[in-house]
Amino acid sequence: MDEGTVDLELDRAHSARMYDYYLGGRTNFPADREAVGRAMSVFPSVLVAARINREFMHRSTRYLARLGMRQFLDVGTGIPTSPNLHEIAQAEAPRSRVVYTDNDPIVLAHAEALLHSHPEGRTTYLEAEVTDPASILQAPQLRETLDLDRPVALSMNALLHFVPDDRGAHEAVEKLKSALPSGSTLAVSHITPDFDPEAVGRLADIYAAAGTPGQPRRKEEFARFFDGWELLEPGITPSHKWQPEPGVPDNFTDREAACYAAVARKP
Repeated sequence: MDEGTVDLELDRAHSARMYDYYLGGRTNFPADREAVGRAMSVFPSVLVAARINREFMHRSTRYLARLGMRQFLDVGTGIPTSPNLHEIAQAEAPRSRVVYTDNDPIVLAHAEALLHSHPEGRTTYLEAEVTDPASILQAPQLRETLDLDRPVALSMNALLHFVPDDRGAHEAVEKLKSALPSGSTLAVSHITPDFDPEAVGRLADIYAAAGTPGQPRRKEEFARFFDGWELLEPGITPSHKWQPEPGVPDNFTDREAACYAAVARKP
């Protein structure tokens, strides 16, 4: 390999590319699709769960933009799949500013798709690790795009279940929360064993075998991420039940969704 070349390890399954497959994307390879097959064999609704989760991101972003949020920090962005967060936010408020962050060279390779901002707004991408919040908060890209003296909508969707307790998930979230001013918000979705512990346990084993250990969390563990902040209506719910769109039929079960979701505001 040439010096400076990043090895994307296309011969190994990767959670970002697996998620891309779940969402109908094209940035996935045989190793990823093989792992997806194993995941579906133990948890057949994994594709549905991923798409429900993506819809939560759309709804929560739209809701926050309508509440007046104009700055967004999306941690754990993943491979771009349109509509991305900035497209949702800027459709409501063209001046919205969005910082995307991920630690994955695969995402970096596709980050240009995240930078097509509305002319009145701005987007940027930075490579950083969620377990090192300082690498996010001190990044020039963030400081040049967001004003941390004004409210920021922090999004951590389908990310924290890939950060086990022994890697400091709650500590990292608290450091990010503490850096944001009053009026900021936190949106999180997270897989849980509460609705189907056996299947979700097997799914976690599949990811661990593919090199991505994780930690599904029960409701009380999930709720800790919002400590000290005020949950917005309807509080913590299965992901498909958070602020459902009027007139859009909900034909999903909690077991299929397999995730909790919530949005909270800093007092």
